[in-house]
Amino acid sequence: MFTGLVESIAEVVLVHPKAPGVTLTLRCPAIVEGSRLGDSIAINGCCLTVVAVESGALSFEAGPETLSRTNLGELKPGSRVNVERSLCVGDRLGGHFVTGHIDAVGSLVKRLDDADWSTFWFAMPRELSRYMAPKGSIAIDGVSLTLVDVERERFSVALIPHTLSVTTLGKLKSGDKVNLETDLLAKYVAKQRKVD
Repeated sequence: MFTGLVESIAEVVLVHPKAPGVTLTLRCPAIVEGSRLGDSIAINGCCLTVVAVESGALSFEAGPETLSRTNLGELKPGSRVNVERSLCVGDRLGGHFVTGHIDAVGSLVKRLDDADWSTFWFAMPRELSRYMAPKGSIAIDGVSLTLVDVERERFSVALIPHTLSVTTLGKLKSGDKVNLETDLLAKYVAKQRKVD
């Protein structure tokens, strides 16, 4: 379980094919200290398992399902990703409940910058809109954000200068793909309504 509060931006240093998936090695000195084999860490919001810990770097394996259903399949050396370690019992929950299980890939369709602030519009698969409501929560590339407007196939979020500077979202351009995870509680509510 994660909060969507990104701890660090990491750089991809190696994408090594390991059929049928890949091994991703990230340089992330800010979180490598204290990380252990088997730890769950969110990479652009996608929960992966640490398979190697080296000086200043962590490695993860991503299979074909993960690569095809997230933006991790597009990573190459030099790519930058948002990183967050999983919650420990007793940690403060400053964002919202994020599982690290990506629902879909969306794409930035419009960016409106106003000085150091921005409003982003993202395209999404239509079926996700049932889990989204204005002022509800969404994780975009692992970043916990508040929804502003929600339409059938797109939604908007407002980004403060801090978020733009300490996550990869500040560098997004129109057409860039992002991992989307809708609110866990909204999914359970929708499931309950379907059962009734």
